[in-house]
Amino acid sequence: MSLLRGKTLYVILISLLLSLAGLVISLTNPRFLKPVQNIVFDTYQQLKPRLNADSLVVIIDIDEASLGDLGQWPWPRTQIGTIVEKVANAGSLAIGFDIVFSEIDRTSPKFVAQSLPQSHANRAEVAGILEDLPDNDVVFAETISKAPVVLGYFNSNEQSALILEKKAGISWLGEDLKDILPTYSGNVSSLPIFQTQASGQGFVTLGSDDVDEIIRTVPMFSQQSDTIFPALSIETLRVAIQNAMGKLQSFLIKTTFSGTEGGSVSSASGDNASITFAKVANFEFPLTADGGLIVYYAKDNPSQRISASEILKQDDQWLRDTFEGKIVLAGVSAVGLRDIRKTSLRESVPGVAVHAQIIDQIMEGSFLVRPDWAPGAEAFLAILLTLVIVVLLPLSGAIASAFIGSICAVNIGAISWFAFSWYGLLIDPTSPLLISFSAYLLMTLLMYFFAEKEKRFVRNAFQHYLAPNLLAKLEANPDSLQLGGEIRHMTLMFMDVRNFTPISETLTPQQLVSFLNQLLSPVSEIIQSHEGAIDKYIGDSVMAFWNAPLDVKDHPAKACRAALAILDKINEMNAIDAFGFHQLGLGDVRIGVGINTGDGCVGNMGSSSRFDYSVIGDTVNVAARLESASKEVKWPLLVSAETATLAPRFAFLNAGAISLKGKSGANQVFALVGDETFAQDASFKSLESSYSVMATAKGKKRKEALSECLKLAKPDLAEFITR
Repeated sequence: MSLLRGKTLYVILISLLLSLAGLVISLTNPRFLKPVQNIVFDTYQQLKPRLNADSLVVIIDIDEASLGDLGQWPWPRTQIGTIVEKVANAGSLAIGFDIVFSEIDRTSPKFVAQSLPQSHANRAEVAGILEDLPDNDVVFAETISKAPVVLGYFNSNEQSALILEKKAGISWLGEDLKDILPTYSGNVSSLPIFQTQASGQGFVTLGSDDVDEIIRTVPMFSQQSDTIFPALSIETLRVAIQNAMGKLQSFLIKTTFSGTEGGSVSSASGDNASITFAKVANFEFPLTADGGLIVYYAKDNPSQRISASEILKQDDQWLRDTFEGKIVLAGVSAVGLRDIRKTSLRESVPGVAVHAQIIDQIMEGSFLVRPDWAPGAEAFLAILLTLVIVVLLPLSGAIASAFIGSICAVNIGAISWFAFSWYGLLIDPTSPLLISFSAYLLMTLLMYFFAEKEKRFVRNAFQHYLAPNLLAKLEANPDSLQLGGEIRHMTLMFMDVRNFTPISETLTPQQLVSFLNQLLSPVSEIIQSHEGAIDKYIGDSVMAFWNAPLDVKDHPAKACRAALAILDKINEMNAIDAFGFHQLGLGDVRIGVGINTGDGCVGNMGSSSRFDYSVIGDTVNVAARLESASKEVKWPLLVSAETATLAPRFAFLNAGAISLKGKSGANQVFALVGDETFAQDASFKSLESSYSVMATAKGKKRKEALSECLKLAKPDLAEFITR
């Protein structure tokens, strides 16, 4: 019974504990949740990408068309220098290269001279002329010195001999920045001759999500040999601002302890310190804890890219219209040069386009931020939704709680979308939904498990006692069953076969068993069809009860109706000699039935391992004594005064006050002679009146009343009347 009473609390406790464990796991930002989180945030960007406003960034694209015009890459540095010179003279603010010039130009005149065949007729003369020509790298370096050029380099963890030349000033407020930023031991950078002449230098390393190679967060700062360097995008922006304002610009970075402001992902140094934002001139941009920028993508704009060879074809006016006052980035999109990246919008774009998007969003002030309070907010939503489900599910059932939970889940999704679309905040709805859904699923499964266990428990315990319809009700409401004993107002019935000893002596054991089965089967069916429960079979006797374990309305009347039906059934079987007793000289089968109504203690009368649901109490004893007394009364159906009072519409005849074995004093008992219809019959009313007169009259009047009763009564009542 403890199982039946405590199952809901048990299920709730298990679900809450496992939900709490899931919540703790989600706060550690586990890797398995990241793909789902990425899908959600990428979908948000796809639904509402950053607007493609008028961009100040123009991309010089080394595309398939320019390779067709100018030949395979790399081109001579003089040719690249010409492009730089034209773009700079057109009034561009900065020119950032998403390209690394890490090797000397093998197309320089001196290398051409060295490659001349020894058999060439004028080799010495031609070689001398070529060696007197300017070196391509020197020419390119001079061009760089006259233009606002920003060079790119790759971060690497392999040792390199090249030393990066720092161009940008970087300072910070708060915790030591060097304890936070990712550190690299090497680089792949441009030649020193170019670094010296360049206006700026930044790394082009974009990084990518370690789950699906999509560029979502790009590092903005990194360090090498205790020196901090910016990314190409923001370094190009810095040089452009510096060129436009005519004033030296530097970066300011704000750091804090334990990520108490702004950041998102865990820092490289753990929980000690984190970056919150960076600033150059009047442009402030939020960063993740380890210095990355979450890229808020606009739709790719191919018109932003100009084929590199086109610059060499156009006139000065076109160049001024295209590049004046613009920030220029040079990069590659040709397939063979392998710099194609995937964005959150599921677009494939050149890597240089990602740098351009970063500059655009900083200048527009359009940012995505995963605030440091986001995990706490998500945990709160998870707890709230889980509690709603935990409270509702046991009360309203799986369907209703699923409906209400779905409404709450939609609201959580709406909150997440609202935070993104209005404020650029990345609040993850997946962990609250997954935790609450897991709680719902777990509770549903556990409750189903316990419900099925209870049904099996109830069915095993009561399938031999109750009618199928009552058993189904009990299975549907097992909490109505209380084991261990309870006092209920009940009606008890005992039925016994008269003269069973001669019968058992006459029949063989096999015939006796067959007789009992043939008799008790219809008797049991009648009792159960009238919502009674079979308590036990005791040889030729049956004990049954009403109003337990479920409430049975008007149970005294139903017990009386069942007794009459049993008597009719046995009379019917006797009429056709269904038992075969006539052939054996045993005559008709006769029964005695005793019915009593009162309080009884019903429940498990054995142990938890040996279940025996039964009734005990004085009400049971009286019913048993009434069954025995029916022999004395000479009528098979005998009920107590309590039962007769609670079933007043039946046809009863007062059997007088008789002494019941084991009971002190006399008890008023009644013979049940018919149902409600028979009780309204005129012949019975006359019989009842004459019987009442006979019961009180004496002498001649009694004889007259007795004679009248015998005229009115059916033949089977004669023995009862004249007893």
